[in-house]
Amino acid sequence: MSAHPNIQTPADASRLPVTLPRLLEKKRLGEPIVMVTAYDFPSARAAEEAGVDLVLVGDSGAMTVLGYPSTVAVELDELLVLARATRRGLRTPFLVGDLPFGSYEVSDEQAVQTAFRFVKEAGCDAVKLEGGGPVSVARARAIVLAGIPVMGHVGLTPQTSTALGGYRAQGRTAGAASRIAQEALALQEAGCFSLVFEAIPAAVAAELMPRIEIPVIGIGAGPATDGQVLVFHDLLGIREGLGARFVKRYASLQDEMVAGVAAYADDVRSGRYPGPEHGYSIDEAELAEFREALGAL
Repeated sequence: MSAHPNIQTPADASRLPVTLPRLLEKKRLGEPIVMVTAYDFPSARAAEEAGVDLVLVGDSGAMTVLGYPSTVAVELDELLVLARATRRGLRTPFLVGDLPFGSYEVSDEQAVQTAFRFVKEAGCDAVKLEGGGPVSVARARAIVLAGIPVMGHVGLTPQTSTALGGYRAQGRTAGAASRIAQEALALQEAGCFSLVFEAIPAAVAAELMPRIEIPVIGIGAGPATDGQVLVFHDLLGIREGLGARFVKRYASLQDEMVAGVAAYADDVRSGRYPGPEHGYSIDEAELAEFREALGAL
């Protein structure tokens, strides 16, 4: 898709927008694909400036941005607001919108209409849906036939985590691993341009990779996948707690934000802020005239 004219130009303006052929080429060449979530303009700008390949407006924004206890509660309109804000901050990464729970399962028509909204209203390049069962495969095929690229997602699928026994690794038995393999192959056959493998044993992912012809992005699936994705707030430490086992934290911004706000509060309460350097001046003659006018009120 063409770049949006209202998007700010990044520091490296020579970078070209990432396309589906470019992603396939990276897989063929063995070039690791970098994917990160983003949910607003600032996080999108960080992803843009860092030069990532794909940005996912994940339904994880339900918890990281909107404060819900799980991804299930987020509404389609809420996620579209996050997607539009993210789009405004991007120029080069390929943008994927996550279809929220309940927005695509009912029928092919519902799924296609939801996908259309992500593309038309938010400027997404593609959409992602969870699961590789018959329903998800049918919905993925319908969206692809409607002309919208689809990213599949197997293994731990947070939207249906209750049915999977909670937020836990999947595919740790031969039967469970076989089910994941069948789902991945079915989604590939349905026309998905890429797959996410989440929280499955690295050895299972490695065994599957020779059978997968499309780019595979891993999250807790080991190093054999074509790329990796992490949640923005997890990798930067903008959250309480350490997160899942597969998270590597590259910063501790939550601690820094709390410290910064606490320092500001302390300065206000002690009278250190604002200081003279934070104010604006007025000419003495103008001030005298103002005082005279004020006295006449």
